[in-house]
Amino acid sequence: MAKLTIVTREGTEQEVEDAGGRSVMEIIRDNGVDELLALCGGCLSCATCHVYVDDSFVDRLPKISEDENDLLDSSENRTERSRLSCQIEFNDSLDGLRVEIAPED
Repeated sequence: MAKLTIVTREGTEQEVEDAGGRSVMEIIRDNGVDELLALCGGCLSCATCHVYVDDSFVDRLPKISEDENDLLDSSENRTERSRLSCQIEFNDSLDGLRVEIAPED
């Protein structure tokens, strides 16, 4: 089981363990963090699962797709650490990943 740390908008941290094979969005949602709207359910058609990835993991994630990049461009809160959590498949190689839920647009 790999560990994922979720930081809410208020700064509260929750560490969860997951076997992997699911998106970070699904893990956040299934662990009761309701700040992450994820309106499209992971279909890559909204940006309501926007998170900031910890600096030490940015380069360890798969390259951002053109569609994800376009959706993130619609956010006024985009940074160099921005990703859509529905596009991050969690697995053992991401053990220790820390994500912060981005402000709502």
